[in-house]
Amino acid sequence: MVIPVSDLSHPGLQPYAHLTEAQLRNRLEPEKGIFIAESPKVIRVALDAGYEPLSLLAEEKHIAGQAADIVARMGNLPVYTGDRELLATLTGYELTRGVLCAMRRPILPTVEQICGGKRRIVLVDSVVNSTNTGAILRAAAALGMDGVLFTPTCCDPLNRRSVRVSMGTVFQIPWTYFPDWPVPGMERLHALGFKTVALALTPDAISVDSPQLVAVERLVLVMGTEGEGLARRTIDSCDYKAVIPMQRGVDSLNVAAAAAVAFWQLRV
Repeated sequence: MVIPVSDLSHPGLQPYAHLTEAQLRNRLEPEKGIFIAESPKVIRVALDAGYEPLSLLAEEKHIAGQAADIVARMGNLPVYTGDRELLATLTGYELTRGVLCAMRRPILPTVEQICGGKRRIVLVDSVVNSTNTGAILRAAAALGMDGVLFTPTCCDPLNRRSVRVSMGTVFQIPWTYFPDWPVPGMERLHALGFKTVALALTPDAISVDSPQLVAVERLVLVMGTEGEGLARRTIDSCDYKAVIPMQRGVDSLNVAAAAAVAFWQLRV
């Protein structure tokens, strides 16, 4: 169902050209929310993971080219296409590889579904940068974490940039939102059988490669916001505090880089 378009005012292009991230999320009616996946590779990962497409937008040359297999998977759903000069006026188009897909937001699993029977969970608290969010998801998927919990003050994991930076791993690793943090959230994690470790620069922090941490059967790694890190209340509520030893006077790593180091060290 290929539909040529000659300008961005076409009603079918509203999700791609005219809606903000907040409007795409549709906070008032989450069941109607959508998100945009960009680039053929990312779209394929989403489709393979069972995400529901609503429409496709692709540069004309890609319809029978690099997006041909995706077009075939769209069935009777609309596939909008236009020339490069038109689509290049879309914000960020150069990063999309010429193919975008509007998809329905999934019903998220519960915290219990994410954590049940698992050994390594990541809790991301108030990380607001979409690049960091995507990078943390990619590292978590690649380095053996079982799932990711986001506090409500975090950047949306299905933000366009976050999805792109994650290289589609946001569709592969289980994740959901975790309300009521740190209290009663901490008690909820303990009730599920987990110990918690705050990645934080505190005097009593142990090294992230401590055998004491590696030996913990079920562990939640708690990562804090850019700049300020974790709140004191959160740090004090955790069972352990851990730090990545630094050299040359460097005090810390970017939260996404620190996450990757911690995930590798504490994987099981």
